[in-house]
Amino acid sequence: MFAVVRTGGKQYRVAAGDKIVVEKLDGEAGSSISFSDILLAGEGSELKSVEGLTVSAEIIAQAKADKVIVFKKKRRHNYRRKNGHRQQHTILKITAIGAQENKAKAKKADAAPEAAGAEAPAAQA
Repeated sequence: MFAVVRTGGKQYRVAAGDKIVVEKLDGEAGSSISFSDILLAGEGSELKSVEGLTVSAEIIAQAKADKVIVFKKKRRHNYRRKNGHRQQHTILKITAIGAQENKAKAKKADAAPEAAGAEAPAAQA
């Protein structure tokens, strides 16, 4: 399954297991984030609905891009300015593409049998 997500003013086509480099996002290495701004999703050539769909990713590292030299010059005026810039970016690994609602329902369903199982022995005693 693939999805097209929007972050940092750019769009990325991602699938589970992909590594992408995006504009800097808050978070430390090892923490996980989720994208809810999904533009398109599908499997093979078949498109799917993006309602309630989220993309989960893990931050691998916070890094800087290669240096870009900015050089300004005005001829015959002795004007020269040299400056460098390194853009900060985040390296992500896509862990899963799935529905947000299904995960919430699954957590509630997992919690319900445990709660029911804990109450049953108390009721019998």
